[in-house]
Amino acid sequence: MIDPGIAAYIADHAAPPDDVLVRLRDRTTQLGSAARMQISADQGTLLTLLTRLAGARNAVEVGTFTGYSAICIARGLQPGGHLLCCDVSEEYTAIARDAWKEAGVDDRIELRLAPALDTLRALPPEPEIDFAFIDAEKSEYAEYYEELVPRLRAGGLIAVDNTLWSGRVVQPVPGDRVTGVIMRFNDLVAGDDRVDSYLLPVSDGLTLALKR
Repeated sequence: MIDPGIAAYIADHAAPPDDVLVRLRDRTTQLGSAARMQISADQGTLLTLLTRLAGARNAVEVGTFTGYSAICIARGLQPGGHLLCCDVSEEYTAIARDAWKEAGVDDRIELRLAPALDTLRALPPEPEIDFAFIDAEKSEYAEYYEELVPRLRAGGLIAVDNTLWSGRVVQPVPGDRVTGVIMRFNDLVAGDDRVDSYLLPVSDGLTLALKR
């Protein structure tokens, strides 16, 4: 979303991925076109930083894929922290499980293979979540968000990926349903008086919503 040279400069000045993450990225690349669902390396660095800044002990991830972002979040958790990962793919999360074990974070990650909305709705209603990352089915973004906000503690943070949608949110094509969904989601967050929010031009857009 920014000049490629500047994007490369930013990436070069972020903490580089370690060997575990590099191997996971290489393995994910072998999946072909599906690999585009993986977050960028510098975005992973940012997720770790955001998790630490939130002082997170209790985190939730909606959309896990092959586990790169989960490793980054798990590494930012406070001692004794717990990350709940929601996904539906046994194939992709099998790769994630191997990577989590190799990274030494499998003891702090719980994976639930089920529709994410079912998993979120089954969580306790109390505001106990410190950090959440949404990167799953775009058509359900608003529903994920509405389940998470009441369960987020004051000062807790939600990060949402792909909210610039390759720039199509400012140049929508008639009939492009997904772009319309993301545009409505962005309007929902921007107008939500329960949070303070900002849309960062990071990778494909990363929305941050801080619970008031």
